[in-house]
Amino acid sequence: MNKKQRMMLIRIIAAFIMMVALAFLPVSGPLAFVLYLLPYLTVGYDILLKAIKGIIRGQVFDECFLMATATVGAIALALYEGTSDYTEAIAVMLFYQIGELFQSYAVGKSRRSITELMDIRPDYANVERDGTLVKVDPDDIEVGSIIVVQPGEKVPIDGIVVSGSSSLNTSALTGESLPRSVEEGDEVISGSINMTSVLRIRTEKEFGESTVSKILDLVENASSRKSKSEDFISKFARVYTPAVCIGALLLALLPPLLSIALGNDPGWESWVYRALTFLVISCPCALVISIPLSFFAGIGGASREGILVKGSNYLETLSKTRIVVFDKTGTLTKGSFEVEGIHHSTMENEMLVEYAALAESSSSHPISRSLQKAYGKEIDRSRVSGVEEISGNGVIAKVDGRSVACGNDKLMRHIGVEPIPCHSAGTIIHVAIDGSYAGHIVISDIVKDDAADAIRALRKAGVERIVMLTGDREKVARSVASSLGIDEVYSELLPSGKVDKVESLLRDKSGSARLAFVGDGINDAPVLSRSDIGIAMGALGSDAAIEAADVVLMDDDPMKIATAIRISRKCLRIVYQNIVFAIGIKALCLLLGALGLADMWLAIFADVGVMVIAVLNAIRALRI
Repeated sequence: MNKKQRMMLIRIIAAFIMMVALAFLPVSGPLAFVLYLLPYLTVGYDILLKAIKGIIRGQVFDECFLMATATVGAIALALYEGTSDYTEAIAVMLFYQIGELFQSYAVGKSRRSITELMDIRPDYANVERDGTLVKVDPDDIEVGSIIVVQPGEKVPIDGIVVSGSSSLNTSALTGESLPRSVEEGDEVISGSINMTSVLRIRTEKEFGESTVSKILDLVENASSRKSKSEDFISKFARVYTPAVCIGALLLALLPPLLSIALGNDPGWESWVYRALTFLVISCPCALVISIPLSFFAGIGGASREGILVKGSNYLETLSKTRIVVFDKTGTLTKGSFEVEGIHHSTMENEMLVEYAALAESSSSHPISRSLQKAYGKEIDRSRVSGVEEISGNGVIAKVDGRSVACGNDKLMRHIGVEPIPCHSAGTIIHVAIDGSYAGHIVISDIVKDDAADAIRALRKAGVERIVMLTGDREKVARSVASSLGIDEVYSELLPSGKVDKVESLLRDKSGSARLAFVGDGINDAPVLSRSDIGIAMGALGSDAAIEAADVVLMDDDPMKIATAIRISRKCLRIVYQNIVFAIGIKALCLLLGALGLADMWLAIFADVGVMVIAVLNAIRALRI
């Protein structure tokens, strides 16, 4: 509990003790009124002040006004009747404040889940000057500067490691507990914590454009984007509160006046008491508090899992997702080419890869890098000479004095060698040595280890249709889709083609179903924006992802998509439960109050009890 909550608890306990003590004291008349005012004002003075300020500002009809009117009215009624029974007025205020304390604690719990992210904000950056480290404001660091991050410190700005190797704790960003190893040449993101040794980093962005700033801005503005449910409750409360105040006034006046007209006893005390009970019951705080709190808790629970939702409106849309459309490269696959197979080799596989890697060593193409990675040793360029690149087909080079040709089937035919066809999906690198066919190497973008599990999890979460869009060749695309169990695949698409296909899918979907597009957030930005809800995967450090997507997954784990959908659906279930429960109980109690079958104690349950139950239900959204 914070200081404010502790003070409220002390006031509640003090007022309760005084109220119980007074119940055993034989006091009446003016002395009883003065003594009972002590616990009443102890627990309720702030509500009275808020009600007075609201009246002065013209914002009359809120829960403070209802509570003040009901309790002051109950005290006035006790004075008029001369009963000296002010317990009900104190109890209404006491239990209302207990409900407010519960609500404050629940909001604080939800807010802490989100504001834990605020701990990633770096306070300073280390710059080396005259042999000593100087702490400077991250905002003052220019792009291209060298900063020093010591063990235990946060990385303040996105950049590239220029010296040192270490492990980074990225749990505040991704929700993952395993550290990430980095070394010279690796990219690092702001907000992660250096764990083991000193790193020197060349900054790639200004602080305001770094990942940490983008994330903090996203989180801080999430609450400004309200869902339809929240908008409905806000509009409902604006109409409902003055309506029940007018209803309570009519309940207090019309029946007695009608009785007078008929020549009967008006029974003012009974009808005023009913009106006051009606006011307490009608307070809409259970709805006004619990619905936004449910969404707030849902966003907080998601953030703990490394899922950033930009607003409760997107959480509501995500819950209705029935179609998920995936980009392939970097989303379902790792986005990096690897040697997957070696076929028809006339020599040892390792030697074939060695010749191919050396022949391709002058190229910066991803194919070349994947061959060098498979070779696994440092390239000795002195072994390579006479490199001739055949545009679009491959390379021919001398390796250890032997002629090595690496490339596609056109290159093979160009040098008079007949290639052996390959039935595997991927990029096929044919190799010929000294004019003879030596075999071929299959290079492909490897499917992520948990991609198939992610597709199954989506189906379990209620997704009915899963589609993959890619610019890759049809054979490769169909191979990936088949291995993962994807329903439909569309290949060889340009970015504009992806947008057209998503628009077609949007036109074909049924009524309330929503379409989510999942991409890497860079070249897929147009499609992310066009879909009902855009989900950016592996988006750490990607400005385009944070700008274009509605939901940002802070790592590249496709399993988080199903997790995000489950969180959203649980949150919406809780919202609907609270709406039905609060309105149903209040409607029943209002009817009983109007008929004189409900006293102030039932009114307290209908107001505070319902609010406490709804709030406790709302904070379940924090748990995944």
